[in-house]
Amino acid sequence: MAPALLPRPRPHWQRVLWGSAGLLALATGIVGAFLPLLPTTPFVLLAAFCFARSSTRCERWLLAHPRFGPLIHNWRESRSIPLRAKQIAWVMMALSSALAWWMLPPRFGWIPALCCAAVGAWMWTLPSRPSGPPP
Repeated sequence: MAPALLPRPRPHWQRVLWGSAGLLALATGIVGAFLPLLPTTPFVLLAAFCFARSSTRCERWLLAHPRFGPLIHNWRESRSIPLRAKQIAWVMMALSSALAWWMLPPRFGWIPALCCAAVGAWMWTLPSRPSGPPP
């Protein structure tokens, strides 16, 4: 039986770049929890992706986080988003798009709605799972 090949460790500069991207994505996701047009879930998933390539400690912390951990586990296990998270995202995107349409100049008001429609359509294609802890 051949020994299992372990992946070569990444060079330091790559780990720094992945770690920086992970921190930026996580910060953006946290800000997105409070700003209507900025989604949280994709940025948290991106942060987990980046931390998996840069720092096992940061990845473990994110996976153990009570708010973000279950979301990442669901995504990694079944590429699914909880139904409740989808519903909240769709409502918030619709409200935010309407507000942007009203506040922005007419020639730019459709841009947030188009972006939110694209994200909403992508989310619609993903499987849903009931809200709650992963099985």
